[in-house]
Amino acid sequence: MTFARNLLASLIACSTLALSVPALAGKAQGVDSAMGPLQFESGYPTQATMTRLLGEMDVMRATEAYLWGIPVAGMIEWKNAQNNVFKVRDGQLVSYITQKQKQGILTPNYTTPYIGTFADLSRTGPLVLTLPKGLMAGMVMDVHQRVLEDLGVVGPDKGQGGKYLLLPPGQEKVAPEGYFVVQAKSNIVFFGVRLLGKDKDEAVRTLVPQISTALYNDGKPGEPWPVVPAGEQPWSQTPRTGMDYWKSIDQLVQQEVVEERDRFMMEHLRFLGIEKGKPFAPDAAQKTALEKGAVLGQAMAKANNYAKRFEPAFWPGTKWKNALNVSTNQRAPNWDQFDERASWFYEAASVSKAMLTQTPGVGQRYLVTYQDKDGHWLSGEHTYKLHVPANVPAKQFWSSTVYDEKERQMIVNDQKSPDIAADKSTLKTNADGSVDIYYGPKPVKGHEQNWVQTNPGEGWFTYFRFYAPTEAFFDKSWKMGDIERVQ
Repeated sequence: MTFARNLLASLIACSTLALSVPALAGKAQGVDSAMGPLQFESGYPTQATMTRLLGEMDVMRATEAYLWGIPVAGMIEWKNAQNNVFKVRDGQLVSYITQKQKQGILTPNYTTPYIGTFADLSRTGPLVLTLPKGLMAGMVMDVHQRVLEDLGVVGPDKGQGGKYLLLPPGQEKVAPEGYFVVQAKSNIVFFGVRLLGKDKDEAVRTLVPQISTALYNDGKPGEPWPVVPAGEQPWSQTPRTGMDYWKSIDQLVQQEVVEERDRFMMEHLRFLGIEKGKPFAPDAAQKTALEKGAVLGQAMAKANNYAKRFEPAFWPGTKWKNALNVSTNQRAPNWDQFDERASWFYEAASVSKAMLTQTPGVGQRYLVTYQDKDGHWLSGEHTYKLHVPANVPAKQFWSSTVYDEKERQMIVNDQKSPDIAADKSTLKTNADGSVDIYYGPKPVKGHEQNWVQTNPGEGWFTYFRFYAPTEAFFDKSWKMGDIERVQ
């Protein structure tokens, strides 16, 4: 795997010179390496060196497995919250409208209504999703967050509504008249839509009652299940830390079919005490490797995400980058997108064609920044300003939502708002049509309505969203500068 290969290459690079010298029979030989000194006798590693090397191999496996598991861990946590916190059955749609309902989601939009659910198709069997005609976009995803089908205006129903039949893995694909058939790759699936109309309250009133799911048996759907609201009690889909992270991965291994792509990873996990059909009961050495791998894996996930080495600046010379870098199937022409998927799903949930649109006037695009103009990380004790030039290239609306670095969720503040958006009724606009947004622990006098409160000592970042981006976004004739610290 990528990380294992890189670390192994480092070890080899550090020790090639020493190992290239023929070992004298019966003589001890020391080797300097990235792991420190290693001892060999007649070419064989000493018992202490052998134990050390094998232990490091397991830490490498755990670190690689941590990065591989990021998209899955977020889905498992959300599904468990749906079943255990909200007490909603598999397949019944849940609405997330208020900030408290959305608070557990990784980087949601503050104002956009979400309707979604999880289902374990091995338990429910086929499901029917019914969508009405309306302005909405969404997707059906497998447990690895790969898109199986888009929904709504970018899906086969083209925003005209329709019925989707979701089939479990391996079930014979049937195509009953009047249905869009989706063949799942995993037992656990997520599906849902976001409502995109300018009048969010009207969209919720008129569209949500027409959205439903139902079991599908004997060639026909059963009684429809209406959408139910999420609770406002605390919940979170942010992957857990330490050994709890591996409990989520074990849940995946026990519940899911194994794909050819992941057979090497299943071997890695087996050495760490996670194996299909067996209880998760790691021994002391395995527990040590898992704990170290979780710490190192999360640190690498942060570095991988915030650096985004695979993504250039959106506007040259700025700190803005595309937040979403992974394709809907997580594949490139000659490789699978390991680093890209680990980056996006570390701080976000879901992907769809609409979120990667290259067509002016449809879909959404998201830019992200973690740093100010001078390259310093954004931190809650400072006050910053973002100048948004006039004529933002968004046919519907734009927004800047602030998220806390630790949980990657909407920032919780005394102001009770993490967002500044074009459709905010109190937004203050400059004479030339531009807008100045302020971020900081206290409001700037005269700009209170354009202020998002941040928390001292806590890192934060923002997504700048373009809903229905226009040509000026794609040809970059419209440009926005960096966030600047106000002295």
